[in-house]
Amino acid sequence: MNCIIIEDQPPAQRILKKYIEDLGSLELKGTFSDPILAMSFLNTNDIDLVFLDIHLPRLTGLEFLKSLNKKPYIILTTAYSEYALESYELDVVDYLLKPFSFLRFVKAVGKVPIAGFSLPKEYVSNRPEQQRKEHFVKLGYDHIRIPFQDIIYLRADGDYCDIILPEKKYLSSEPMRKWLDLLDEQQFVRIHKSFIVNISQVEKVSGNMITLLDGEKLPIGRAFKEAFAERFLK
Repeated sequence: MNCIIIEDQPPAQRILKKYIEDLGSLELKGTFSDPILAMSFLNTNDIDLVFLDIHLPRLTGLEFLKSLNKKPYIILTTAYSEYALESYELDVVDYLLKPFSFLRFVKAVGKVPIAGFSLPKEYVSNRPEQQRKEHFVKLGYDHIRIPFQDIIYLRADGDYCDIILPEKKYLSSEPMRKWLDLLDEQQFVRIHKSFIVNISQVEKVSGNMITLLDGEKLPIGRAFKEAFAERFLK
């Protein structure tokens, strides 16, 4: 499936390029920061799918979408939730709220209704659509119930993941990507390649550091900083 990216922020471009490369079933044909140039490209090239930002120079993503005569499938990528209703009225495939996880990206791509296209088997999930509120973590012969609301943050530890709770810490054998798929992306955000934080536990943001309610400080990774700032600091 041929795709292009229309996104004017280099960090967001890099994340989308990495996700497309990791998925392996998409062919990236171009990346554009200017929607007018992208429009010209679409007029002369056969493109199936567009990853489209909403805040763009010269035209907004929604204005761009309304102006297209021949519309490919569209997945919107934005830090702002208030455009969701209008975007679905324009028949977009999905609405990705930045910063989004790789598995959330995969789920969006899996909705594209193109005959013959399918996700790689390792990314096909049988998980119910209803958002879970807890998860059982295997520790030895026991399974410990972890309510998501109690999680302060998660820290990657190789192929494992530390789950930090008030006065407790558990080591999960499930990797960061698994937890990104389980957790509610409205409540939990990835701020670094090694950290996912419960946004309700953040007291303040200072430069490249987050201070939690208990005083602990966590770093914000360069690749995640801009999307985090756009979503939570404006």
